[in-house]
Amino acid sequence: MKYLQTIPVALAALVRIAVAAPGEDPNPMVIDLEIPAPDDSAGGIVVADINDDGKPDFLVTVPGHLAAYDNSGRKLWVKQTDLVVGGQSESQGLPGHHGPGVAAGDLDGDGRSEVMFLTKDRVLHLVDGANGEERATAKPPVPAGAESWELAMVADFHGTGHDRDVLLEATNKSGYRTGKYLAAYAVEELIRGGSPIWTTDRFVSCAHNGARLADINADGRDEVLGATIFSADGRLLAEAAEFRGHIDSLFVADVRPDLPGLEVVLLEEGSNHVQVMGAGGPIWRAHFRQQEPQNAAVGRFQPGSDEIFIWCRSRYDEHQKPFVFNSRGEKVFDYEMDDVAPSGWTASGVEVIHAIDWTGQPQQLACAKERHTSGDVCLFEPLTGRFVERFEHRADRLYVADIVGDWREEIIVLEGSRLFVHRNPAPNPRPNEKRLWENRNYRRLKQCHNYYSP
Repeated sequence: MKYLQTIPVALAALVRIAVAAPGEDPNPMVIDLEIPAPDDSAGGIVVADINDDGKPDFLVTVPGHLAAYDNSGRKLWVKQTDLVVGGQSESQGLPGHHGPGVAAGDLDGDGRSEVMFLTKDRVLHLVDGANGEERATAKPPVPAGAESWELAMVADFHGTGHDRDVLLEATNKSGYRTGKYLAAYAVEELIRGGSPIWTTDRFVSCAHNGARLADINADGRDEVLGATIFSADGRLLAEAAEFRGHIDSLFVADVRPDLPGLEVVLLEEGSNHVQVMGAGGPIWRAHFRQQEPQNAAVGRFQPGSDEIFIWCRSRYDEHQKPFVFNSRGEKVFDYEMDDVAPSGWTASGVEVIHAIDWTGQPQQLACAKERHTSGDVCLFEPLTGRFVERFEHRADRLYVADIVGDWREEIIVLEGSRLFVHRNPAPNPRPNEKRLWENRNYRRLKQCHNYYSP
């Protein structure tokens, strides 16, 4: 195995040493994909167990192609199909930049996983996860104000504990497009042309990505999350505090453990605030010098503490100035990316930022790629900005998930037509922790994502 071990020698400098360990599995694992390389921002990555062997597998999309590879990197199937993926959602519709346009789960209850996606002829497809064979199709009616359904998500609106429901989302077909239209279906009704559980045209979505799903009030059912929160039965539960402009991105975390349920973190563009809301409504709203937050990482970033922090990148085209709020909405850190980035890192900063359980310690890091370029990938400490590790790449996509099985998360990089999976070679200090996949909210959020809301 070869990997890059990085040793901080100064605040903005890293020494990389190649370390060989013969006889071990390659690190990174490299998968040669039988699909074209992305030439724009359309398509992305989803990880899910699609061949039912208990191990997470890889789904990768680019325009016209959907590829499925198992946990070891063996090809399961590749499908050429005109699936719905795209770029700027406000002009092209969902799923937006890096949106994978694909989801997976045992949707029909037969004990075998299906892969679900929409094609541009308005058809929803369910295919066998293990071999890609078509299992079912549906062509649900489209709202009058929409062009077509653009995003299909696996859900549980009945509280069964299973993936038997589907949420469809569409944007308005004219003007500035946002995902205002929703339709919730039981899978069997959807396939036989039946009626939805509920619909709405009043959902306030992020401007650049679709709804996210999670059970934030612990009722065993998924809520639909945006600047509005809808219940599993289609009731409006909460609305964000009034803001000007739109929401750029959305995250889910237990920001305030003293309050019931989980919270939704929203980043505003226009009025340039961060706000936190729960199923009961807004909790706090704050800004730092009226700087636009734009992108964030939300997680446990302070050693020795379980407190959730919200790291905001800022929106400067170059020379970014990140700032951090604590769980009560107080600005606690700020710095300039130029002061902490390693030599040669782009002045445009970082993008596609994930909180990551990399070390096995309670403290999380952030994982990101070079912004506005197919560039390197890094791990850094959000509260200080210190770069911990740098991986040389020409990364087109970046995704984070538990692949190996020791509950820690791996770094998954799409570079052209090759997929790289980096794992932490250090021993896991807490090997008995539950796998992250056991948390249904983790499974949901790893499918309902794109560039703005990784």
